[in-house]
Amino acid sequence: MRFEASTFVFVFVNVELFNLVRTDKELQVHIAPQNETGERPRQKTIDKLLNSYDPRIPPNYEDDFPVEVYVQLHITNIDSISESNMDYSIGMFLRQTWNDSRLTYTPIPRLRSLELDSRLMDKIWVPDLFIANEKEAHFHSVTVPNKLMHIYPEGRIQYSVRITATLKCNMDLRKYPLDYQRCYVMMESYAYSTENLNFNWNLVPVTVDPRLMLSQFDLGQMDTLRCDKQYNGVNYTCVMLEFDMTRNFGYYLTQVYIPSILIVILSWVSFWLDMDAVPARISLGLLTVLTMTTQSSGARSSLPKVSYVKAIDVWYLQQFTHYFTAIDVWLAACLIFVFAALIEFAYVNVFSRVEKRRQSTRRDVTIPQPTNGQNGNEKDIKVVFERKKSRFNMFAPSREKARTFDRISRIAFPTAFLVFNLIYWSVYIFWSPDPYNIT
Repeated sequence: MRFEASTFVFVFVNVELFNLVRTDKELQVHIAPQNETGERPRQKTIDKLLNSYDPRIPPNYEDDFPVEVYVQLHITNIDSISESNMDYSIGMFLRQTWNDSRLTYTPIPRLRSLELDSRLMDKIWVPDLFIANEKEAHFHSVTVPNKLMHIYPEGRIQYSVRITATLKCNMDLRKYPLDYQRCYVMMESYAYSTENLNFNWNLVPVTVDPRLMLSQFDLGQMDTLRCDKQYNGVNYTCVMLEFDMTRNFGYYLTQVYIPSILIVILSWVSFWLDMDAVPARISLGLLTVLTMTTQSSGARSSLPKVSYVKAIDVWYLQQFTHYFTAIDVWLAACLIFVFAALIEFAYVNVFSRVEKRRQSTRRDVTIPQPTNGQNGNEKDIKVVFERKKSRFNMFAPSREKARTFDRISRIAFPTAFLVFNLIYWSVYIFWSPDPYNIT
């Protein structure tokens, strides 16, 4: 028992000594570095810089040249692309670099730059950049405001902030869904004219997260340019990023085009049914028309109420006012084909039955019997037989014409649909509409 108690005391004392040593080391790590005189050079430098600094006044305000601000974007995500609202959502890091001679300081050993806390950034002047085509935007603040500011000894300032924004994009849907869209990010100065502030693109203007993937589009070429504006005779600086997005066609091929082709082919089955099978041909015709109408409504539900017809709508027949889009053309044409198959049966049915109805209204006329009863009965039976034979001969040509019309439709409808497909795909694959002439 004495041995166990002494062992316990020994272990307890060692643990306490270890905790004291560890706590002392942690305190040494967290104590701010000091020079030989006991001063803290970083804190002292920041206090000295901000002591007489006025964030209301931009750099070079008293000089005759503007502040040159270099802009860079790092795009992390592009999503929520909406054709109905004609906008898209983008997440990005907006980085700006400029020089402020009031913030120069003596270089500090082993210190590349002063990294400011977000609460100190409000005490530094920053450019009044705003996104001109923004509908809605917000800064990220979890768990702290997502922004940084580094001040270099020569007075160069690097400022970065994380933004998610919903931006306007004027989409040209005439080739939808075989289209590509060119969207943009336009950034301007709100208050300062070009006499005091200039925006320029960085040497590496745009970077994209390598993990970025779009569900419906492929991200294409990106172009950066200047877009200086003039309002009320005053010039304002502006820079713009334009990028292409090519729509992925696979979804529409499997969900719209192939099903509509099968529905059109199904409507041709009625040409092989007997013309007297009225319930079957009527049911098949109405079924294909209603199915095509339902598919047309579903395909257009996510599209804006534009004043032109989209390419998928001509495949489904929709009323339009000014011009077509690819899906409008496709949907309208498909609906026309299935409706024409239903009309063809109505024509064939009427054509085959008109003579039958006309003959059924006539009644057989009985010839008076002669004195010889037996001979008279034979003549009467002969006349009635000849009348029935004559009636059949008059009806036969009409039914044959109806059958011939069915035989012609078996070839004419597929041929017309094939020709339409050749024209449709040739036009909408190789046609490049003028984006400035949407009429």
